[in-house]
Amino acid sequence: MFKKFFLVFIAFMMFTGIGFSEKAPQKIYDLADSKLAEIGSDPIVVQAVKAQNAKNMTLDQIKSIDEKWKKTPGLDDFMKSILNSELAVHLRKIQNQKQYYAEIFAMDNKGANVAMTDKTSDYWQGDEAKFQKSFSDGKGMVFVDEVEYDESTQTYLVQVSVPVVDIGKVIGAVTFGIDIDHVE
Repeated sequence: MFKKFFLVFIAFMMFTGIGFSEKAPQKIYDLADSKLAEIGSDPIVVQAVKAQNAKNMTLDQIKSIDEKWKKTPGLDDFMKSILNSELAVHLRKIQNQKQYYAEIFAMDNKGANVAMTDKTSDYWQGDEAKFQKSFSDGKGMVFVDEVEYDESTQTYLVQVSVPVVDIGKVIGAVTFGIDIDHVE
C-alpha cells in the first residue's frame, strides 16, 4: 500500500512540477562567468543604474511602488517607462541575439527595477536571492539559481544574476532568465 501511495505521490509531484528543481548544468555557469558577467560592465547598463542610484530612493518609497506594482494588472505609465527606457531597448537587443534569453532586467543598489525586457511580477527584487546574492552587500558575485520548470513558457529556466560594476564598485545587478535547452 505504501509503495503504491509513494509512486502516485512521485507522479503527482513530477506532473505538477512541485518540489523539483535541480542544479544548472555546467554550460550555464560557463555562460554566467563569461558573457553574462560582461554585461554587468556594459556602459549603457552602468550609466542607467548609476542614474537610478543617484535618485536616492528610500526603501519605503521602493516598497510603496512595489505594492502598487503588484496590484496593477497590465501596464501603467511607470511600468511602461521602465519597459521603454534606453536601457530596456538595449537589453531587448541583447535578448534578441540569442534564443536562450527568456527575460533580462536590471536593478539598482537596493534591488529596485531600473529596466526590463518584460514586466516582472514585482518592482522590488531586493528581498530575493537573485539580488541579494549577486549584489552581495556591495561585494558582488555571479549567482546561478536552480533550474525550475516554468509553466507560462513550458520550458526549463534558470535565473542567472550578475553584479553591475562601475570602475570596480558594485552598484546594482542584472538578472537573466535563461532557457537551458537553448544554450549551446
